[in-house]
Amino acid sequence: MGGGRRRKQRFSRIHAFTCGKASFKGDHSLIGGPGFSRVVYCNEPECFEATLLNYGGNYVRSTKYTLATFLPKSLFEQFRRVANFYFLICAILSFTPLSPYSPVSNVLPLVVVIGATMGKEAVEDCKRKKQDIEINNRKVEVHQGDGVFEQTKWMDLKVGDIVKVEKDEFFPADLILLSSSYDEAICYVETMNLDGETNLKQKQALEATSGLHEDSSFQNFKAVIRCEDPNANLYSFVGSLEFGEQYPLSSQQLLLRDSKLMNTDYIYGAVIFTGHDTKVIQNSTEPPSKRSKIEKRMDKIVYFLFAFLVVLSIIGSIFFGITTREDLENGKMTKWYLRPDETTIYYDPEQATVAAILQFLTALMLYSYLIPISLYVSIEIVKVLQSIFINQDPHMYYEEADKPARARTSNLNEELGQVDTILSDKTGTLTCNSMEFIKCSVGGTSYGHGITEVERALAFLEYLGVGRIEGF
Repeated sequence: MGGGRRRKQRFSRIHAFTCGKASFKGDHSLIGGPGFSRVVYCNEPECFEATLLNYGGNYVRSTKYTLATFLPKSLFEQFRRVANFYFLICAILSFTPLSPYSPVSNVLPLVVVIGATMGKEAVEDCKRKKQDIEINNRKVEVHQGDGVFEQTKWMDLKVGDIVKVEKDEFFPADLILLSSSYDEAICYVETMNLDGETNLKQKQALEATSGLHEDSSFQNFKAVIRCEDPNANLYSFVGSLEFGEQYPLSSQQLLLRDSKLMNTDYIYGAVIFTGHDTKVIQNSTEPPSKRSKIEKRMDKIVYFLFAFLVVLSIIGSIFFGITTREDLENGKMTKWYLRPDETTIYYDPEQATVAAILQFLTALMLYSYLIPISLYVSIEIVKVLQSIFINQDPHMYYEEADKPARARTSNLNEELGQVDTILSDKTGTLTCNSMEFIKCSVGGTSYGHGITEVERALAFLEYLGVGRIEGF
């Protein structure tokens, strides 16, 4: 594993370096200009020129919130719900003399509802954080100098590092393939995490670096890569490698983060994009705020209830204003025993219009029980319980990969399985892409003991008494 030379695998009869070559035509002439200004000092990530470039680290975050953004973002998510926003207004008005009840009776339920939902969001985001920590703490062999490679965490990688990736391992960053265990410097990559394809893709290094087969080969290795700036295009790459001479680089030499090395013992690669500069992260988006159809339907119901509440309050305030105005007759108060002269503007016969408007606000709070704020809490509790059942469901356990179902968010549980349209370019997308050998004939010799579809059909016809069909 260290610096010892391994037995090389040769495919020179079926493969040549010509398929991996690129030229300096087309986009390669743009290198050094706008959009093509990235410079990577291979095997010298700590050199003075590299530190001036100040490229980002390899730490990747997929969480929806941070400590600084959790409170504002989560509060925004909660008050996007119509009912929560309505009760926030009522809670603010409850601190005024207009309120028919104490502020505590209105604020406390709102705090409980918002707190419970925010707590659920925090727990789910903590699970994402835990998964990020697991990924960022994966280990990969990195050249430390003098031809020595040591295990290093993914998040500690820097642009320009030389890494050694073993078979069946994921690439920790976007790499330029320098060499592999094959003499022809080819390797095979599985990109299922990127595009869903399970078929292997072949990559090949430049002939100039294909001879770097051992750890000790990188003791004095120095090269400069000039390439395009970080972008989201997975299927194209433009760059050049200065290693004695200048050689063009293409997507044939690019190994993307989260793709997997297959059928190759090991490869050596130079890190060119790290962290959020990698193409897979460039293609990712911030975790969206997902709202189910049931929640959206609930908002429509709340809109209807709120409209009914407003109409009810308007009618009540109109009658209240009329009644208040009738309390004054010929300059005297008819209901003198209620002592309206000692009341404030909220019940002043001389300002009946203002009193009616203030009564409208009071009625909005008084009739607030028409809108069921506890319904949101009930639904959130049901969603959390559903996600727990999903995680513990033995029927959703994938035995081959030893992976149980994992509900990373409970916002869309009620819509699981409600797929009405599937767009697919081929049936392999919907299957396991696995083939089982049944039988074949080579040179007149039959191999395999299975029964083919033709033999099964003939056996069925013979069973029905039809007999053999001419030509079979």
